[in-house]
Amino acid sequence: MPYSGKKYVAVAGNIGAGKSSLTRILSDYFKWEAYFERVDDNPYLSDFYEDMHRWSFNLQVFFLSSRFEHQRSIEDSPHSVVQDRSIYEDAEIFAKNLNEMGLMSGRDFENYNALFKTMTSYLKPPDLLVYLKATTPTLVSHIQSRGREFESTIRIEYLERLNKHYEDWVGNYDLGSKIIINVDELDFVNEPADRANIVSQIEARLYGLFPD
Repeated sequence: MPYSGKKYVAVAGNIGAGKSSLTRILSDYFKWEAYFERVDDNPYLSDFYEDMHRWSFNLQVFFLSSRFEHQRSIEDSPHSVVQDRSIYEDAEIFAKNLNEMGLMSGRDFENYNALFKTMTSYLKPPDLLVYLKATTPTLVSHIQSRGREFESTIRIEYLERLNKHYEDWVGNYDLGSKIIINVDELDFVNEPADRANIVSQIEARLYGLFPD
């Protein structure tokens, strides 16, 4: 679908919400470049789920660094881009939650936040944030269906706390345009009608007569 003007869209959401799948769908439909969260080659992720207290700071700094590199590449790219999870979620959702749960020390959290603020001061926010809203049962179902061994130790309480932080963050998000899509009743991976519905909402927000 050829459109003029570079666009930068970030897909946000909890673990198992369907971010990577929607990123692929949007990339294929709009012929955009896709940037995915580093999961398979992440050196800390498995250790983190085994011992969150020990590895929380290491994991969050890895994600922060990786997403900063991605976003700088996105800004340098002449092409439209869709990104699997934004850098803002790292600090506003995951690091904050780990600190509140006592899994990241106050000292590490302050250090992390200072680094985050410095990094993001050099970055341009997305033109559109797409938030995939899902209840915990939906998240658990998606996590189980993809069968990643290291995710088998994720606790329900952890997902519920992340959801609470997501709701607070998205409700106050003011860095740019946003759209909220409830995926509990949708199967945009397997159902063409659901997929077309989501794509049309995003297309209208980006390219409609009244995009905001």
